Amino acid sequence: MDTINNERRSWNMSRIQGKNTKPEMQIRSLLHQMGYRFRLHAKGLSGIPDIVLPKYKTAIFVHGCFWHRHKGCKYAYIPKSRQEFWQEKFRKNVENDNKVLKELKLSGWRTLIIWECDLLDLEKVKRILIDTLDAKS
Repeated sequence: MDTINNERRSWNMSRIQGKNTKPEMQIRSLLHQMGYRFRLHAKGLSGIPDIVLPKYKTAIFVHGCFWHRHKGCKYAYIPKSRQEFWQEKFRKNVENDNKVLKELKLSGWRTLIIWECDLLDLEKVKRILIDTLDAKS
């Protein structure tokens, strides 16, 4: 059972950002420190990627483990209340994510998903970025 009332829950949920989140800002800072230049939220691309590196034809999505269902992650739990609602919501999120990735790949873009929990180890993220971006297409 939810411990707060509907009005407070609605207020909490309305504060969840879609752009310029703390994890996204961490990745942007890391990329900048590494010397990469990028664009943000390219509206012309499917799914409006969080970070786009046109020179490398790479789109980066910074996904929250909870909202995008990071498999095997402790942060990808299902809330105890309204489980049917949440399962449907998560199913649609994952379905949309897969559709967007497929469309970008068909358009010749490389894609990279960086999960929120990956940011606990920035050296690992740095290696992932280098491996992805230095593997020229």
